Amino acid sequence: MTRTNPLRRDRKTKIVATLGPASASKEMIRTLFLTGVDVFRLNFSHGDQEGHKERLTIIRELEEEYGRPIAVMADLQGPKLRIGTFKDKSVPLTPGQTFRLDSDTAPGDETRVHLPHPEIFEALEVDHELLLDDGKVRLRVTKAASDHAETVVEVGTRISERKGLNVPNTFIRVSPLTDKDRSDLAFALDMEVDWIALSFVQKPEDVAEARKLIAGRAHLLVKMEKPLAIHHLDQLVEMSEAMMVARGDLGVELPAEDVPSIQKRIIRACRLAGKPVIVATQMLESMITAPTPTRAEASDVATAVYDGADAVMLSAETAAGDYPKEAVSIMNRIAFRVEGDPIYRTLMDSQRYEPENTSADAITAAARQVAHTVRAAAIVTYTSSGSTTLRAARERPEVPILCLTADIRTARRLALCWGVHAVHTEDIANFGEMVEKACRIAFMDGIAQEAQRLVITAGVPFGTPGSTNILRIAWVQA
Repeated sequence: MTRTNPLRRDRKTKIVATLGPASASKEMIRTLFLTGVDVFRLNFSHGDQEGHKERLTIIRELEEEYGRPIAVMADLQGPKLRIGTFKDKSVPLTPGQTFRLDSDTAPGDETRVHLPHPEIFEALEVDHELLLDDGKVRLRVTKAASDHAETVVEVGTRISERKGLNVPNTFIRVSPLTDKDRSDLAFALDMEVDWIALSFVQKPEDVAEARKLIAGRAHLLVKMEKPLAIHHLDQLVEMSEAMMVARGDLGVELPAEDVPSIQKRIIRACRLAGKPVIVATQMLESMITAPTPTRAEASDVATAVYDGADAVMLSAETAAGDYPKEAVSIMNRIAFRVEGDPIYRTLMDSQRYEPENTSADAITAAARQVAHTVRAAAIVTYTSSGSTTLRAARERPEVPILCLTADIRTARRLALCWGVHAVHTEDIANFGEMVEKACRIAFMDGIAQEAQRLVITAGVPFGTPGSTNILRIAWVQA
């Protein structure tokens, strides 16, 4: 057999990169992919549908060229709560002064501004906080009515028009799907993206609404960016296929000191459920304008990897930054270095969870132990839905997970999953054919050497989701 170049990653933690003006060309998207990107994020808060379609077309062309499944995530904007305009574009503020938000559409001044969101007035009560411009301005409600709110300025010296507004720990009666989101969602599903990221989730019913619209055409990822959603964490994990720790928005509505523990709590819940989790926002923020990160940023990325996150994400660093390739490269190197640290393996082993009382979980847990005992080169899963592979990844084994699937959609979606090297292959008729194909692909893709062993799991009859019931040790022969 002749080896191919399948772009197998040397790390198990995946990298998500956001595309934007700095990474719109085919040359740059190719560069980012070759440098280490596993999942491309299309941010529908920016750009237009046609631009996103062009980038998706490029990604699919690269996928065909290199023979490696690539995941594409459509990140919906969600409702954006903003104040109105000012006569002079911005106004000065003095801590202690009164400031009014109301339904009057006239441009504002130093005393008031339009708030075009009646649902916020409905939710406000005395002593509620209002945060403007990512928390740079903080107002405290002194009087609440159905069409206005009187506030006192607690923090801030100036506010510009159309700045965003957050209402911490207050339930706002608004759907996470605006008319724009519904249009973008239909468009993204028609483009056959792999993941839909849902913004502004406050409660389980928000996820149910999105799932109904998606109707199985993509996998749903819930963005944890509202503190209220944390109260429903276990339900939201159960109702979604993956989660994102959106720390930028969490950090606006939560005290900064609370965000690290919330991050670990979300990762732990997803690890326990065996569902992918992404840590996102401001990971290498300084690299928007600098060719190297700060030491604190490098430690931040490393912490997410040590915690066992499936993926780490770049936002403006690759979408609008001056050094998109360098940002991916350093993130790749940090993850690789952490995973080579003996402490990392100790942490992964100590955080392993008891398997569920099913034959599929028992087989998967045994596969990790057998692979360790016989020093196998990899664990091979044959799957149609991806459930077998997700179970294997939940174990966080020492060796790579080679996923064989006849469904290209499954292969793409699993590109987000920790430790998985997904291969789209033709359907398999019997177990003997599967073993032969697993050995051949493992060798050709550089996962196993001649005479090394593979631990193979599958479900018989083939094509039945969640039916893992076989474990086999096989030798690789060139």
